[in-house]
Amino acid sequence: MNGFYYITTYGCQMNVHESEKIAGMLEDLGFEPADEEKKANVIVFNTCCIREHAEQRAYGNIGALKKFKKANKNLIIAVCGCMTQQNNAAEKLKQTFPFIDIIVGTHNLYKLEDFIKNKIDDKKNTIEILQSEGNIVEDVPMTRTSGINAWVNIMYGCNNFCTYCIVPYVRGRERSRKKDDILNEVKDLINKGYKEITLLGQNVNSYGKDLNTDYNFAKLLKDIAQLEGKFRVRFMTSHPKDLSLEVIETIAKYDKLCNYIHLPIQSGSDKILKAMNRNYTSDYYISIVNKINELIPDCKLSTDIMVGFPGETEKDFEDTLKLAEKIRFASAFTFIYSKRSGTVAYKMENQIDEAIKKARIDKLIKLQNKISKEISNSYIGKIYEVLCEGTDKKDKGIYVGRTDCGRLVAFKSDADYTGKFLNIKITGANALSLKGEIKEVLN
Repeated sequence: MNGFYYITTYGCQMNVHESEKIAGMLEDLGFEPADEEKKANVIVFNTCCIREHAEQRAYGNIGALKKFKKANKNLIIAVCGCMTQQNNAAEKLKQTFPFIDIIVGTHNLYKLEDFIKNKIDDKKNTIEILQSEGNIVEDVPMTRTSGINAWVNIMYGCNNFCTYCIVPYVRGRERSRKKDDILNEVKDLINKGYKEITLLGQNVNSYGKDLNTDYNFAKLLKDIAQLEGKFRVRFMTSHPKDLSLEVIETIAKYDKLCNYIHLPIQSGSDKILKAMNRNYTSDYYISIVNKINELIPDCKLSTDIMVGFPGETEKDFEDTLKLAEKIRFASAFTFIYSKRSGTVAYKMENQIDEAIKKARIDKLIKLQNKISKEISNSYIGKIYEVLCEGTDKKDKGIYVGRTDCGRLVAFKSDADYTGKFLNIKITGANALSLKGEIKEVLN
């Protein structure tokens, strides 16, 4: 087969990585990537339904494909991802957009290659949404798209059922990959020259609990850190209630494990944390941070913070501000709570007025920007090891990379050091990025 494909991806790193698998399956069929939709023979929408706004945007963009289908009757349009896995979503998509050829859920995405082949060979449309998770399928073709960085799923699904979150309903329960499959994939990536490996899971700290062995996330980190080669390891996302002392001690012991942890707090109010079903208190969260600071003094934390959750009072919000001030996150992904149908919080009373939400998020962002800028300023004059990721998108004379603890660094260079580790002296700082100059090429 030959032709071109175009993938539109919504959502988080998980979806970006799944789109790499979709690209791999399409290229396995002989298709090549197109730089715009109108040039494609196959168009795939990899959707996300974490926020209702993203879902509505996807519906609008799918609708816009009707003109392409009208101009090219042989165009194949496929929709997959979280959005399709919701109750009755596939039927709604087919009724709203009868020109869609393939609709596939999250549990059987690996079959997309077969469905596309069936459409090409037999003109057969497919709608297949599995309600049970099934077994993890290995050896799905993959086309890596993140430069020197590689994503590696270590598990799928989530068991936590936070009241604002749709993920457990569309991704299913936690399923861990076998350790040998993960280690073999990481070894292969290192041999191919990838320098940064990011382990992915909705809650990586729960890795291994379903395998009925004593092999856990800390042991997996240790085994990866002991592999030969010069590379870094990051992971996301960590649920605070499951971040063990063993994991913290493992990060402290091995240089290849980045001194960076993304640890979502969501709220500083115990009342709101309970309403969210987060299963920890603010004091417990602070105790984890204290242990991280004790064992890994150079470790930087990022977090997720949501404002305007149903029932959040001004005092609850002030508790969040106080916690952010106390912990001093290096960065924070801040969100306004938005209702998500299918979740427990969707039906909660005491929904917060949008104007109040907006005022609170503005206040939180102002505080976090101040903290982030102060932390960035503390880098000035010091030398850090930076992994060069490539040129700046706007200025090809400027290269960018990240420190071990995740800060983006921009620097000038006449040579292309993409994929190289460099010692860089920091000469300037913004809230979330740094400027520097090369002092030494390490490899």
